[in-house]
Amino acid sequence: MQFDSLQAFFAMGGYALYVWLSFGVSLLALVWVVADSASAHKKLLRNAREEQARQSRIAAARKAQTVQSESEQTGS
Repeated sequence: MQFDSLQAFFAMGGYALYVWLSFGVSLLALVWVVADSASAHKKLLRNAREEQARQSRIAAARKAQTVQSESEQTGS
């Protein structure tokens, strides 16, 4: 479809409300999906870091407990 002027382009042959509203809703949905995905990605990374820290604390506590029990066995 060819338009005679920029104003005719924006009027979309009398269907401007529907055309531009659909573009706006589609753009809003795409922006929302990107923002939601970025938020979920950050949350997953944060949870992974927290889990790694938790696992390292557990490993350190187990190692300390093993060292302590070994020293108690040799000291007796």
